[in-house]
Amino acid sequence: MSAPFPIIIHHNPECGTSRNVVEIVRAAGYEPQIVLYLETGWTRPHLLALFAAANLTPSAALRETKSPAKELGLLAPDIDDETLLAAMLAHPVLVNRPIVATPKGVKLCRPSETVLDLLDQLPPGPLYKEDGTLVIDAAGKRVG
Repeated sequence: MSAPFPIIIHHNPECGTSRNVVEIVRAAGYEPQIVLYLETGWTRPHLLALFAAANLTPSAALRETKSPAKELGLLAPDIDDETLLAAMLAHPVLVNRPIVATPKGVKLCRPSETVLDLLDQLPPGPLYKEDGTLVIDAAGKRVG
C-alpha cells in the first residue's frame, strides 16, 4: 500500500535506529521517501525548517557519538547554535537521525519506535527491532 500522505525519512543506512524506523514505516504499509542526507547534504533553510517543526535546537540535534563533534570542538558548553548549524551544514553527519516528517508532525525518532506517533496506522504484530526488542506485540499493541 502506498502512503495516504508523504512520509519523509532523513536516513543514514549505516545507523541501526534509522534502519529500524524505515522498517517500522514499511511494516505499517507505507513506502517512505528516503533522503540520504549524508549524500545530499543540508541547506540552511531546510535544516532550520526541520528543527523548527520538530521543536529542536541545533544543540539538541547534534550527534555527539560516531561523528566529528568532539574533534571539531563542538561539545564545549559555550558553543552557540549558529556555530553548530554552520558545522552541520559542512558536516551532515553531525545531525542526529533519523528525522521523520509526516503531516502529523516532524520528530527526531530516537528511539526508533517514536515514529509510531507519526503514523495513522500501526504495523501488524509482532514486530521487532533489529536487536530483537519487541515494538508491537502479537495483538497489534505498542510495547513499552
